Amino acid sequence: MNNPGPANEGKPSPAQDEFVTIARVRKPQGRKGEVAAVLFTDFPERFATRKRLFALDKDGERRPLELEEHWFHKGQVVLKFKGVDSITDAEKLAGWEIQVPLKERAVLEEGALYVSELIGCLVYDRGKEIGAVRDVQFGAGEAPLLVIQGAKEFLAPLAAEYIEKILTEQKRIEMKLPDGLLTLDTSAGIDEG
Repeated sequence: MNNPGPANEGKPSPAQDEFVTIARVRKPQGRKGEVAAVLFTDFPERFATRKRLFALDKDGERRPLELEEHWFHKGQVVLKFKGVDSITDAEKLAGWEIQVPLKERAVLEEGALYVSELIGCLVYDRGKEIGAVRDVQFGAGEAPLLVIQGAKEFLAPLAAEYIEKILTEQKRIEMKLPDGLLTLDTSAGIDEG
Protein backbone atom coordinates (compact mmCIF):
# COMPACT_ATOMS: atom_id res chain seq x y z
CA MET A 1 0.00 0.00 0.00
CA ASN A 2 1.55 3.27 -1.05
CA ASN A 3 -0.16 5.81 1.20
CA PRO A 4 1.54 9.20 1.57
CA GLY A 5 -0.40 9.65 4.81
CA PRO A 6 -3.07 12.01 6.01
CA ALA A 7 -3.18 15.69 5.18
CA ASN A 8 -4.53 18.22 7.58
CA GLU A 9 -6.92 20.60 5.85
CA GLY A 10 -8.98 21.45 8.83
CA LYS A 11 -11.69 19.74 10.75
CA PRO A 12 -15.29 19.50 9.59
CA SER A 13 -17.55 21.97 11.33
CA PRO A 14 -19.61 20.19 13.97
CA ALA A 15 -22.63 22.30 13.01
CA GLN A 16 -22.53 21.63 9.27
CA ASP A 17 -20.25 19.26 7.39
CA GLU A 18 -20.23 21.31 4.19
CA PHE A 19 -17.50 23.58 5.62
CA VAL A 20 -14.03 22.80 6.92
CA THR A 21 -12.04 24.83 9.45
CA ILE A 22 -8.61 25.92 8.22
CA ALA A 23 -7.67 28.27 11.10
CA ARG A 24 -8.90 29.60 14.46
CA VAL A 25 -8.52 33.25 15.42
CA ARG A 26 -6.53 33.70 18.63
CA LYS A 27 -6.33 37.46 19.09
CA PRO A 28 -5.91 40.84 17.42
CA GLN A 29 -2.49 41.35 15.83
CA GLY A 30 -1.63 44.98 15.18
CA ARG A 31 -3.74 48.13 15.19
CA LYS A 32 -5.54 47.99 11.86
CA GLY A 33 -7.88 45.02 12.40
CA GLU A 34 -5.45 42.19 11.72
CA VAL A 35 -5.90 38.92 13.62
CA ALA A 36 -3.45 36.15 14.51
CA ALA A 37 -4.78 32.66 13.83
CA VAL A 38 -3.64 29.10 14.50
CA LEU A 39 -3.40 27.08 11.29
CA PHE A 40 -5.33 23.82 10.82
CA THR A 41 -4.15 23.17 7.29
CA ASP A 42 -1.13 21.64 5.59
CA PHE A 43 -1.76 24.01 2.68
CA PRO A 44 -1.16 27.53 4.05
CA GLU A 45 0.03 28.69 0.61
CA ARG A 46 -3.63 28.58 -0.48
CA PHE A 47 -4.31 31.80 1.44
CA ALA A 48 -2.64 33.51 -1.54
CA THR A 49 -5.55 32.49 -3.80
CA ARG A 50 -8.39 32.34 -1.26
CA LYS A 51 -10.12 35.66 -1.01
CA ARG A 52 -13.56 34.47 0.16
CA LEU A 53 -13.51 32.86 3.59
CA PHE A 54 -16.13 32.27 6.25
CA ALA A 55 -16.05 32.85 9.99
CA LEU A 56 -17.98 30.57 12.36
CA ASP A 57 -18.69 32.12 15.77
CA LYS A 58 -19.08 30.32 19.08
CA ASP A 59 -22.87 30.19 18.64
CA GLY A 60 -22.65 28.43 15.27
CA GLU A 61 -23.42 31.51 13.17
CA ARG A 62 -21.38 31.78 9.97
CA ARG A 63 -20.58 34.95 8.04
CA PRO A 64 -18.60 35.56 4.85
CA LEU A 65 -15.33 37.48 5.01
CA GLU A 66 -13.16 38.93 2.27
CA LEU A 67 -9.44 38.40 2.82
CA GLU A 68 -7.46 41.52 1.92
CA GLU A 69 -4.00 40.24 2.85
CA HIS A 70 -2.19 37.68 4.94
CA TRP A 71 1.31 36.84 6.14
CA PHE A 72 2.93 34.22 8.33
CA HIS A 73 4.39 35.13 11.71
CA LYS A 74 5.80 32.86 14.44
CA GLY A 75 4.08 29.70 13.15
CA GLN A 76 0.71 31.37 12.75
CA VAL A 77 -1.06 33.26 10.01
CA VAL A 78 -1.99 36.93 10.33
CA LEU A 79 -5.19 37.75 8.44
CA LYS A 80 -6.59 41.14 7.43
CA PHE A 81 -10.25 41.12 6.42
CA LYS A 82 -12.15 43.85 4.56
CA GLY A 83 -14.28 45.85 6.99
CA VAL A 84 -12.31 44.74 10.07
CA ASP A 85 -10.29 47.91 10.56
CA SER A 86 -9.63 48.33 14.29
CA ILE A 87 -8.46 46.41 17.34
CA THR A 88 -12.05 46.48 18.61
CA ASP A 89 -13.31 44.89 15.36
CA ALA A 90 -10.54 42.27 15.52
CA GLU A 91 -11.28 41.42 19.18
CA LYS A 92 -14.81 40.40 18.16
CA LEU A 93 -13.33 37.63 15.96
CA ALA A 94 -11.27 36.01 18.77
CA GLY A 95 -12.13 32.32 19.03
CA TRP A 96 -13.94 32.22 15.68
CA GLU A 97 -13.11 29.47 13.21
CA ILE A 98 -11.98 30.49 9.72
CA GLN A 99 -13.54 28.13 7.19
CA VAL A 100 -13.84 27.29 3.51
CA PRO A 101 -16.55 25.28 1.78
CA LEU A 102 -15.67 21.58 1.86
CA LYS A 103 -15.75 21.45 -1.96
CA GLU A 104 -12.95 24.08 -2.09
CA ARG A 105 -10.38 22.27 0.01
CA ALA A 106 -7.13 21.20 -1.65
CA VAL A 107 -7.10 18.15 -3.91
CA LEU A 108 -4.81 15.46 -2.52
CA GLU A 109 -2.51 13.13 -4.39
CA GLU A 110 -3.65 9.55 -4.97
CA GLY A 111 -3.78 7.50 -1.77
CA ALA A 112 -3.63 10.47 0.61
CA LEU A 113 -6.40 11.20 3.11
CA TYR A 114 -7.58 14.14 5.13
CA VAL A 115 -7.40 13.88 8.92
CA SER A 116 -11.10 14.77 8.97
CA GLU A 117 -11.83 11.61 6.95
CA LEU A 118 -10.18 9.48 9.66
CA ILE A 119 -11.85 11.07 12.69
CA GLY A 120 -14.77 8.93 13.81
CA CYS A 121 -13.71 5.83 11.87
CA LEU A 122 -14.09 2.56 13.76
CA VAL A 123 -10.77 0.72 13.99
CA TYR A 124 -10.58 -3.06 13.81
CA ASP A 125 -7.55 -5.16 14.69
CA ARG A 126 -7.74 -8.56 12.96
CA GLY A 127 -11.54 -8.18 12.76
CA LYS A 128 -12.07 -7.13 16.39
CA GLU A 129 -13.37 -3.60 17.00
CA ILE A 130 -11.01 -1.69 19.29
CA GLY A 131 -12.53 1.80 19.19
CA ALA A 132 -13.02 4.96 17.16
CA VAL A 133 -10.41 7.43 15.93
CA ARG A 134 -10.62 10.51 18.14
CA ASP A 135 -7.61 12.38 16.75
CA VAL A 136 -4.43 12.02 14.69
CA GLN A 137 -1.10 13.06 16.22
CA PHE A 138 1.87 14.15 14.18
CA GLY A 139 5.34 14.16 15.66
CA ALA A 140 8.95 13.23 15.14
CA GLY A 141 8.18 9.67 14.02
CA GLU A 142 7.70 8.66 10.41
CA ALA A 143 4.06 7.63 10.81
CA PRO A 144 1.29 9.70 12.38
CA LEU A 145 -0.46 8.11 15.36
CA LEU A 146 -4.17 7.37 15.48
CA VAL A 147 -5.66 8.25 18.87
CA ILE A 148 -8.24 5.50 19.31
CA GLN A 149 -10.87 5.67 22.05
CA GLY A 150 -12.24 2.30 23.06
CA ALA A 151 -12.39 0.63 26.48
CA LYS A 152 -9.31 2.76 27.05
CA GLU A 153 -7.30 5.10 24.83
CA PHE A 154 -4.79 3.55 22.40
CA LEU A 155 -2.19 5.02 20.10
CA ALA A 156 -1.64 3.11 16.87
CA PRO A 157 0.78 4.02 14.08
CA LEU A 158 -0.90 4.87 10.79
CA ALA A 159 1.75 2.98 8.86
CA ALA A 160 1.27 1.02 5.65
CA GLU A 161 2.61 -2.21 7.20
CA TYR A 162 -0.27 -2.25 9.74
CA ILE A 163 -3.12 -1.11 7.49
CA GLU A 164 -5.22 -3.70 5.69
CA LYS A 165 -8.00 -1.37 4.46
CA ILE A 166 -9.19 2.18 4.99
CA LEU A 167 -12.84 2.51 4.00
CA THR A 168 -13.58 6.18 4.69
CA GLU A 169 -17.11 6.07 3.27
CA GLN A 170 -17.96 3.24 5.69
CA LYS A 171 -15.96 5.00 8.47
CA ARG A 172 -13.92 1.81 8.97
CA ILE A 173 -10.18 1.13 9.28
CA GLU A 174 -8.99 -2.47 9.26
CA MET A 175 -5.54 -3.04 10.73
CA LYS A 176 -3.18 -5.79 11.78
CA LEU A 177 -1.37 -4.24 14.73
CA PRO A 178 1.83 -5.59 16.31
CA ASP A 179 1.26 -8.15 19.06
CA GLY A 180 1.16 -6.50 22.47
CA LEU A 181 0.49 -2.97 21.23
CA LEU A 182 -3.04 -2.89 22.64
CA THR A 183 -1.87 -4.06 26.07
CA LEU A 184 0.54 -1.13 26.56
CA ASP A 185 -0.56 1.35 29.21
CA THR A 186 -0.47 4.75 27.50
CA SER A 187 -1.44 6.51 30.74
CA ALA A 188 1.53 5.25 32.78
CA GLY A 189 3.30 8.06 34.59
CA ILE A 190 6.96 8.48 35.42
CA ASP A 191 8.01 7.49 38.93
CA GLU A 192 9.96 10.40 40.35
CA GLY A 193 10.58 8.76 43.74
